[in-house]
Amino acid sequence: MSALDPPGGRKAVAVWGIGVAVYFVAVIFRTSLGVAGLDAADRFHVNASALATFSLLQLLVYAGMQIPVGLMVDRLGTKKVLTLGAVLFTVGQLGFALSPSYEMALAARALLGCGDAMTFISVLRLGTRWFPARRAPLMAQLAGLVGMAGNLVSTLVLAPVLHGAGWVAAFAGSAVAGLVVLVPLVLFLRDHPEGHGPLPPTRAAGAPGGFVRRQIRESWSEPGTRLGLWVHFTTQFPAMVFLLLWGMPFLVEAQGLSRTTAGGLLTLVVASNMALGLVYGQIVGRRQSARIPLALGTVGVTALLWASVLVYPGDRAPMWLLVTLCLVLGSCGPASMIGFDFARPANPAERQGTASGITNMGGFIASMTTLLAVGVLLDATGDDYRLAFSTVFVLEAFGVAQILRLRGRALERERERRASAPVTGPVTEPVPGVPACPLPESGGRTAR
Repeated sequence: MSALDPPGGRKAVAVWGIGVAVYFVAVIFRTSLGVAGLDAADRFHVNASALATFSLLQLLVYAGMQIPVGLMVDRLGTKKVLTLGAVLFTVGQLGFALSPSYEMALAARALLGCGDAMTFISVLRLGTRWFPARRAPLMAQLAGLVGMAGNLVSTLVLAPVLHGAGWVAAFAGSAVAGLVVLVPLVLFLRDHPEGHGPLPPTRAAGAPGGFVRRQIRESWSEPGTRLGLWVHFTTQFPAMVFLLLWGMPFLVEAQGLSRTTAGGLLTLVVASNMALGLVYGQIVGRRQSARIPLALGTVGVTALLWASVLVYPGDRAPMWLLVTLCLVLGSCGPASMIGFDFARPANPAERQGTASGITNMGGFIASMTTLLAVGVLLDATGDDYRLAFSTVFVLEAFGVAQILRLRGRALERERERRASAPVTGPVTEPVPGVPACPLPESGGRTAR
């Protein structure tokens, strides 16, 4: 460990825990519509396309905010960004509970998406600012597990409350969680330990443009950043679309399952995600060469299982096949984290927020595209889920083509950077989604 590494310890765990708690609540709010899609259609008297607009708008705001949020984290620090995010997603969830009309409900989900967008990148930064480089991968994986636990809360807790106590009680009651995490966030969270703050971004001599344009231009110019975006784009969206909106209607209306059974399968996706997250992290942490094969392998297996379900003879797929599909969909989230592992070594510490924001846009752009396409096709075909879900293959094929196009340049540039970086600390292998703790002697990247 470098002498300049953050100390870690109990205080670091406490501060990090506050940030992760905010992310946990944001995920609950983000995925709450996934168990309430049919109820929302009845409450606001809308068809499938209009229902998809809820999640589409939320993801559109989320994706559109990623670069601004990355810039904000780099410039303003974690606490200010997380605090603003918590306020916005709490107000959005409460507004969604009380909205008397479809239009007001849309505005509430947009506000929720804006606040949600400020959490993940901020939590990644907390892990690298408070813990030594050798601990940062573990903390990021744990943060991911806690975030997925928020998805479980939506399925196991919010869904029964919704069907028992009603719409307003479920959504307004859940909004209280936002206030609960906001208090310790304001009182106790700090961006970094004393004496371990990041160097402020400086303008390079002769570099044109201001801070915003320079950060975006320099981050995007790196092939690793662009490869990270396309890996995230291609791997994340099949599970996101399933969990966020269309999984419950597909399982209930197309597969004839009860809501309880369908909820159990959604829970299985989340549980598989949590279990596979650490597995993927260990594989990539030990063998960097496994990143591309693991990402492409996940895409291939996901496509194979979706095809098996959609073309299965008869009206409904057997339960064993649906269970297998849900287990495989659980690998999409861990695979998407590989995208950050390409963007991280391609950018110095002062650009990590911006580069992470660009990468994080990928999966959400793919998700909102698919959400809209499925809704439009369902309305146009009389609820033909087989045809509607075939859009998954189109986006996967496009994303794979981009990965194959960029992988050579990105990996070559990464090898060049590693070869030129002086060794000033222990050799560590990165884990997907974890920006390394900066070491000034190595240009802001962990020495290999």
